[in-house]
Amino acid sequence: MPNNRTLFLAVAFACFALIGVALYLQHVKDMLPCPLCVFQRYAFLGAGVFALVAAFAKKPTIWAGLALASTVGGMVAVGKHLYVLANPGFSCGIDPMQTFLNKIPTAEFMPWLFFADGLCEESSDAVLGLSIPAWSAVWFVIVGAVLLFALVRRR
Repeated sequence: MPNNRTLFLAVAFACFALIGVALYLQHVKDMLPCPLCVFQRYAFLGAGVFALVAAFAKKPTIWAGLALASTVGGMVAVGKHLYVLANPGFSCGIDPMQTFLNKIPTAEFMPWLFFADGLCEESSDAVLGLSIPAWSAVWFVIVGAVLLFALVRRR
């Protein structure tokens, strides 16, 4: 059975790899990220950074809790994204959320990663039968389950 450090490092690696996949889809496959996609990127990035810190902290519980909180935030964002896809009349297109996201300093300094300029309801490309937001939901559940397991198991 792997120790908590190994689990936290695996979570960090998975989260950073998923950000890499998102960048590949954006820059190579020309899939523009919508505001909800950008929220999910922030959530994966937060979970990855907090899990990485937890892996090397003397008391990792707080950092793992923050990673889990980031994951839950990502689950909320992906839940709304899946709702938008399931209800075609609903849109999150150019709205105050997109304007707010694009004014955050990270979006201004790293627009290649955090600039939202796509439409949420246009995420119809499937990979192995699931949409990109559905895969994001699967990974949020996996990351959340691993973090929860690491937090509640005995040392």
